[in-house]
Amino acid sequence: MSETTTMSQRPAAPFQTESFRLTRPQIVGPETPEPPFPIRLGGPVQRGFGRGGKDLGCPTANLPDESIETISSIAKTGVYYGYAQVLCPKKGNELSEEDLKVHPMAMSLGWNPFYKNERMTAEIHIMHEFEADFYEYDMRVVVLGYIRPELDYTSREALIEDIEIDKNVAQRSLDRPEYRKFSSDKHFVLN
Repeated sequence: MSETTTMSQRPAAPFQTESFRLTRPQIVGPETPEPPFPIRLGGPVQRGFGRGGKDLGCPTANLPDESIETISSIAKTGVYYGYAQVLCPKKGNELSEEDLKVHPMAMSLGWNPFYKNERMTAEIHIMHEFEADFYEYDMRVVVLGYIRPELDYTSREALIEDIEIDKNVAQRSLDRPEYRKFSSDKHFVLN
């Protein structure tokens, strides 16, 4: 994403409809990841808008803008799936051993039109209940597939319902042998 990307360049997102929700597949992507996947990202977790966990019941970890340049230059906005890992800091770790493992994730890449974001973000929901916050911890991500386009919503409830579907689709899509292999990708720090 270049520094010149502004809100005026943000593409309009179509609205989510009930017919879209009813026709969503339960598993997405081919049996094995195909280019441009896997896409490897990483960087320190940034403070976001504070609405993922509080407003939507789906806490997210945000990567810094410079970390998402790679994916934003080759992938369209939307929701993706893959794996993520929060790395143990050199000092001051408040996370458990389980927290530091590789976990499935769903990621929103885009402008989040429901909230009228002014810049593109990568908001990663790691499917694990963490014991503590991990702002400024390094995080590594391997993106393996695309779930759906970025949509706008007429209500927060419709957005929450689609987020829950996205998480289920991500889990099912990753539960295939060629995708599970990436949970031990060389991008991660494995013990």
